[in-house]
Amino acid sequence: MKREVMDQYTLVEAFVGRKLGGNETLERIGQLVKWYRFEKLLARLHGAQTGRPAYAPLVMFKALLLAQWYGLSDMGLEESLNDRLSFRRFAGLGLDGDTPDHTTLCRFRNDLAAAGLTEKLFEEMNRQLERLGLVLKRGTLIDATLVEAATRPPAFGSDEEAVDPEAAFGRRSGRNGSTYGFKAHVAVDEGSILIRDAVLTPANVNDTVVADSLIQGDERAVYADAAYDTHDRRAVLKARGIKDGIMHRPNKHHPELPHRQRRRNRAISAIRARVETIFAILKRHYGYTRVLYRGLIKNQSHLYLLCLALNLRRAIVLTR
Repeated sequence: MKREVMDQYTLVEAFVGRKLGGNETLERIGQLVKWYRFEKLLARLHGAQTGRPAYAPLVMFKALLLAQWYGLSDMGLEESLNDRLSFRRFAGLGLDGDTPDHTTLCRFRNDLAAAGLTEKLFEEMNRQLERLGLVLKRGTLIDATLVEAATRPPAFGSDEEAVDPEAAFGRRSGRNGSTYGFKAHVAVDEGSILIRDAVLTPANVNDTVVADSLIQGDERAVYADAAYDTHDRRAVLKARGIKDGIMHRPNKHHPELPHRQRRRNRAISAIRARVETIFAILKRHYGYTRVLYRGLIKNQSHLYLLCLALNLRRAIVLTR
């Protein structure tokens, strides 16, 4: 199948030239990744089903990556796969063959979420990036951001049942008001700004609750703002030989920080602020201001897919 697809493109390129439908970024991504490792993971999707799937799981997975990079809905992705030669070439679709329709793409994405495979795909991508020497492990930047729910919130003060019972109200950091939805917690490699882990929770879960699970254990330091300041966490970092880069916060016993701690906070803030770059990219370029689905399972799966796509694009910049 793959050989047949490549032969089709070789024949076309002989007549019209390589530049037709060329996309340098997609071509570089295609060459950077060991796709057969993803193929092995994706093979689990159809292992228990009878009959041969219409499209190879790797083709479908690559199609979903295109949707993340180009901000496409399932219908928009279907149209683009029909219309754009560079998309067909990247996904591994033949020139004269059919393309998956939007319902097929939707079912495949749901299958990924139900099988818990997006986390394993994300981890495989990070293993490959680590082997390329792109994950520096100088430090891990930990932070969280609020993301609106796909559904409307229940009326304030009413007993109305929520459309998405796993969404919740979360207070906006440093601003008045709240957001109804979820909270994305991330661990970001300090030097490369690659995402090493991501966890989605209801918006009312405190930042510090999942922080310890985001510590990778192989980094030299952990940097985070004052919301993550606990004695236990500092003790754990010390015991593991990891530099404590958590900002201090005042408390009822010490309502004002001493000069030394304020100066330390400023130094840490300059380092940990780079995690905001990730949130800016997710929200401005990937449209991640609102989740797309109901419930934690599908939205956590989508977050892994977004992070995987973002890391791949970042890897292209780092390997230039």
